[in-house]
Amino acid sequence: MPATDIKTLRKTVLVRFFLLLTFFGVSLFAVSGTLKYWQAQAYIITLLLPMSAFAIYMLKTNPEFLERRMKTREKRKPQKIIQLAGLLLFLLIYVLPALDKRFAWSNVPSVVSISALAIVLLSYLLILYVFLINSYAARVVEVEKGQKVITKGPYAIVRHPMYAGSLLFYCFTPLAPGSFWGLVPALFLPVIFIVRLLDEEKELTENLEGYREYIQKVRYRLIPGIW
Repeated sequence: MPATDIKTLRKTVLVRFFLLLTFFGVSLFAVSGTLKYWQAQAYIITLLLPMSAFAIYMLKTNPEFLERRMKTREKRKPQKIIQLAGLLLFLLIYVLPALDKRFAWSNVPSVVSISALAIVLLSYLLILYVFLINSYAARVVEVEKGQKVITKGPYAIVRHPMYAGSLLFYCFTPLAPGSFWGLVPALFLPVIFIVRLLDEEKELTENLEGYREYIQKVRYRLIPGIW
């Protein structure tokens, strides 16, 4: 990759990073109306530390992966619809806990928030591990030239380990900032993930060489022994 592209990629990654910080600041602190929100502070720090380290590592070792992750525009019509529905749930998962904090709708014990934060961290580390194994794990559903079926690591257990990690991540996210009400939109996430991965499997089966054989070997999509 040319040096000029690396520089552009670095700028793009930095912009995305600061946009994420802004999103956290608005959705958690501005909406809650306070900076004295230790659960939100712990959540942000817990995510940003491994995220930053991983981004720096990938910029040095696999910038092509980060380029793929920067793409957000879906080409498939079903995925565009899923993306919009998922965005709404994503926003609610962060905004509702902040509103919960402001109006004291629910009282989540500290041990529950800390336990949920631990699960969020572990699920996020699983997602990063998937990224290390599969450099074609993009945000958008498409098959690229040179892409191959990955069968090692968590891909030997379930066909969509990134979605499995992401589902855990977002389902436990509302509890980490201390909200039971934030779990309401999280209840709809499995539907979004299932519809998305079924459409993605259609794309992979039709256009990725070896994927038909792979799904015969690895039977489960998300949860070993169940589905």
